[in-house]
Amino acid sequence: SFVQLTILKGKLLLLFSNLVPYLGQIIEIFFNETWKMRYNRSLSEPSFSLLWSVTISIKDFGGMIGALGVKVFADTYGRRNSILVANGISILSTCLMSLSHLCKSFELLILGRLIFGLFCGLIMSLNPLYIQEISPRSMRGACATVNQALYSIGILLGMVILGTDDYWPLMLSLSLIPAFLQYLCLPFCPESPRYLIINQGKVEEAKKVLQTLRGPLRDTSSEITEIQDEAINIQSKVTVKAFLTRRSYRMPILILIVINLAVHMSGFNIVINYSTSIFRASGLPHSQSLTLGVGAINTFFTIVSASLMERAGRRKLLLVGFAVKILCNVLLTITTSLSTIPGMPIVQVVAVFGLVSAFELGPGPISWFISAELFDQAARPFAMSLNSLLNWGGKFLSMVIGPYVYTIYAGILIAAFVFAFLHLPETKGRTFDEISSEFRKADGILLDVKNGFKTFQ
Repeated sequence: SFVQLTILKGKLLLLFSNLVPYLGQIIEIFFNETWKMRYNRSLSEPSFSLLWSVTISIKDFGGMIGALGVKVFADTYGRRNSILVANGISILSTCLMSLSHLCKSFELLILGRLIFGLFCGLIMSLNPLYIQEISPRSMRGACATVNQALYSIGILLGMVILGTDDYWPLMLSLSLIPAFLQYLCLPFCPESPRYLIINQGKVEEAKKVLQTLRGPLRDTSSEITEIQDEAINIQSKVTVKAFLTRRSYRMPILILIVINLAVHMSGFNIVINYSTSIFRASGLPHSQSLTLGVGAINTFFTIVSASLMERAGRRKLLLVGFAVKILCNVLLTITTSLSTIPGMPIVQVVAVFGLVSAFELGPGPISWFISAELFDQAARPFAMSLNSLLNWGGKFLSMVIGPYVYTIYAGILIAAFVFAFLHLPETKGRTFDEISSEFRKADGILLDVKNGFKTFQ
């Protein structure tokens, strides 16, 4: 648990640096003042819209680029050390964003956001990858979901203590604290035993690591055997071409693509970034307080998801989450079109809260770690990289499309619900090798349901 909690501190790096969307009016003042100082005239509305759009979306663009480096980092430096390397990128980005106000340069803020996106693209895959590989099988989903919970808590805390005109750069720089805490703590955490055995062939070292992770009185021989069996079934190192063309990877890749696009093209990113504007446009008072409510709901249901992940299973939580999000998007379409009708703004608040709740109940956390469970060790870093690329790509497209396309989101979710119902296997309580074997002997054609999970032959 010490290892898991230590690595989860990395999520708190997002505590303030991820909150530029919530600083709208403060950043607008900063942009206007900087522009007026340089050009002796106010920033026009089109120019501000362009700058604001770039500032918001550049992080997601950086995330797509950073995602491409997950495989290289994870296999070259190891799971733990890769996180430490990525941590340095976050410190650089935080320094740039914090200095932007002092230097009167919105370019530094945008550059800092881009570099922070690179860090996010790496860390949002490296964290779950490391946690999945060191967690006991019975706690794998819960531990990965706690990772998401700390992310949500970080956003909520940042929303509560949003800065002022003068102190918002200080708020951004406070994320240096968890960054340095991670540098102090993470070196004392062991490397992933799966990485040590399968990638490095260091069986004895892996045995010591597992004994540390599970406790000195626990018998870890069966887990060592499980990892060694997985190593035997991995035929060779996987190249990009093999990852994309090998038949046993086709269905897992398709599942990964569908789930991620549905999760991040479902309205959540629009709601979480534009909730204040949505509430204000509906004529609702106390829009800022309602936005804090969104953050609180986001955090609460992530914690609920962590408690349910090993009880209900991934598949059930994902399908329930998709179903509720479909309903909420339909409601948002209606309330946005008929906002002048009495009572509609209240329904809109319920729909927004419901959409956020459904996202964190299952689809949000599961989209980050399901790729680690569907692939074997050789392909897992590639899968996490693709997962991160899809995640940030979906967010980037959501920012480009805009906030009022809930009907499209509902359609995407309906298609994803049907696909997941037909093709997603349950991974709860199964070893990585058991899951991979379902696809190794598969052409990806669903035949039947056995023992509570879908099988492929």
